[in-house]
This record gives sequence, C-alpha cells and structure tokens, in this order.
Amino acid sequence: MILKDKNIVLGITGGIAAYKALELTRLLVKKGANVYPVMTKSAAEFIAPLSFQTLSGNPVYTELFDISKDASIRHIDIAEKADIIIIAPATANVIGKVANGIADDLLTTIIMASKCPKLFAPAMNVNMYENPIVQKNISRLKRVGYFFVGPDEGELACGYEGKGRLAPLEDIIYAAEECLSPKDMKGEKVLVTAGPTREPIDPVRFISNSSSGKMGYAIAKAAKRRGAEVVLVSGPSYLKPPSCITFVSVATADEMSDAAMRHYPQSTVVIMAAAVSDYKPMISHRKKVKKDEAKLAIEIERTGDILQEMGNQKRRQFLVGFALETDDIIVNAKKKLKTKNLDLVVANSTEGFSSDVNQVAIIHSTGEVAELPKLSKDEVAERILDVIVKEIGK
Repeated sequence: MILKDKNIVLGITGGIAAYKALELTRLLVKKGANVYPVMTKSAAEFIAPLSFQTLSGNPVYTELFDISKDASIRHIDIAEKADIIIIAPATANVIGKVANGIADDLLTTIIMASKCPKLFAPAMNVNMYENPIVQKNISRLKRVGYFFVGPDEGELACGYEGKGRLAPLEDIIYAAEECLSPKDMKGEKVLVTAGPTREPIDPVRFISNSSSGKMGYAIAKAAKRRGAEVVLVSGPSYLKPPSCITFVSVATADEMSDAAMRHYPQSTVVIMAAAVSDYKPMISHRKKVKKDEAKLAIEIERTGDILQEMGNQKRRQFLVGFALETDDIIVNAKKKLKTKNLDLVVANSTEGFSSDVNQVAIIHSTGEVAELPKLSKDEVAERILDVIVKEIGK
C-alpha cells in the first residue's frame, strides 16, 4: 500500500468543509499512514482539535509559538518528517498566502519549510474560486510544482451552485498516492480492459458473468499513478470511472473488441483483465421473449477471441493476459501464454472474481512462475506493474 507508514501532514483551514477532513483522517489512518493534523485558528472555529487527535492518534498542532510542549523548532521538525502535505480544505486565503510566499502561521510556515510534495484540495464559494486573483494564485502554485485535486461542482454550503465543493475523499487519497508513486511508466501508453460483457438474449435478458471490474480498474489507476497514459475499456460495472484516464464504456464482446483493437496499435503495454463472454446467442430478439413455453432453447455461438487477435497482430506491444481457471490453473495458464503469444499471463481462480482481494500467479514467457499471497486488488495491480516495468526495462 502506497500510503502505509508514510508521514502525512494534514493541513485543515477555516472552511465549512473542515468537517470532511475528519473522515479523510480516518481513511488515511486506515491506509496505514501516520497523520499529523495541523489546524489554522479559523479551522478550530469549525472543528475541535480533540476530534483530529482522537482519529489520528497524534497531537494536533495549532500554534507557531508554543513552548509549552517541547523545545524543538516545531515547523522545521514537522516539515522534515513529512512525506507529503495535504491541505484539505484549502481556502482562498491559504492558497493566496502560499502563492505569494507569506508564512504567518504554523501551517504556512511548515509548507514553506518543506521539500516534500504539497497537495491542495480547494473548497470555497464558486464566485471566490472563479475570482481571477484566486485562479492566478492556483496557476502560480501549479507552475512551481504544487499539486491540486478538485474542486467538484454541485450545491455549496453557502446555497450557491457551482464549482467549489471539496473533491471526493477517495479522489484526494488517489491524488496523494499519485504524488508519492514512482513515475516508472512515464511515456508508456497502457491499454486495460475490465469487467464483464453482456450478450443480449432480448432487450431485458443477457448472458454474462459475475466480474466486477475491480482488478482492471485497479490496474488502470495504478498505471496512471505511475505516469502512464491510460485507456480503460470497461464492460458494465458499478465502479466509478477513474479520473484523468481515457474511459471507453462497452457492453458486448463485439463492442469490447472494436474498442480494444482501435486503441491497440498505438499502445505499448496491453493488459487484458476483462472477463469477456466466450459465447453469445445466435439470435438476439428485438422484443422480450414471453414465458409461454415450459422450456426455452437458446442457440449460442463463439464470440471473437480478442486476445488471440492481439497476439497475432503484436508488434511492439507488451501483451498481458489473464487466465481464470477452476482447475489445473498453472497448466492452463501456461498453455494460454503460448497459444496466444503473450509476454505475461496472470493466473487466478474464481475465488477472487468479485472480491476486493485476489490471489494470483504471474507467469513469464520463460515459464517462470511467481505465486503471490492473497492481497488486495490494488496491491496485486502494483505487483503486476512491477513485473511489467522490469520486463520492459524501464
């Protein structure tokens, strides 16, 4: 996990969205991070420091000049221990001060004294956010290497509608992980497929499987974090499309084939994690089939083999397939590796099909097998990319 054991300084400033920083603290701690809350005086008007201390398990820092607790130079000590500084919510005030080199409280002084990545999550009134001065300050900070996530659009606490809502907490966490990830896939164009396909019997019924798409989405997000340009082709899934990724939504195997093959020629790394239907009805009825008969026979035919076609056309692409098996997992996966001209195959069983965890074996073109323990799908994604990066010599 990218955030595990990382020291995160969480700066909380004086906006109504400060209450969301409590849940952000809890989620960061759950990811294994050490969270050190730093609150401005205005933030303490909205939320009691004790709440952050309880959730983080660490002291809450509020004062630049406070010799009652220790004799160290606090802003230097905190700045040096930080792996990343997240300011959430980030008000127009703190953005303006940092952009203009003003360090007149503990939080802005820590920001100025630190060399680690700084991530701002703005939250404010829409008119304030759109003010040219605020936009100029944001642009200035981006130019010198500061990172931003959000804001989102929607109903604001002040009653206005527009851009100014704090970004979703999962987006803030993803942005923090991206800041801390190695950029060892920069320059790569990665194509990922995910999820199931649905082959229609009639307008309301279809042949499909229970794939959730979680593995493919985890791979796409991990590749983006590591600097790649990513295209994600996904079958039907309840998962939120990752931001800053080219997302193509499809339903059937034919649609997935068309989309994947359209992006295939310009891709350098292709990871086919989708659970594509092997069969489809020979006839798809235009109207709902009535249940008039005691039995219904459906003739089915094979769908096209996308992975085989990619293997046949492979030129410079590093091609990775998935092998979902119920028995003789390694044997069948090795057969797939050879017959479909793959560079790598990831073998797994049906146990992780719609779960948050997975246990896989990564099989190289040489036949070498690396069996992984049961891990979260995010961790599996990172392990797969580690192998790919090593194989392509990045």
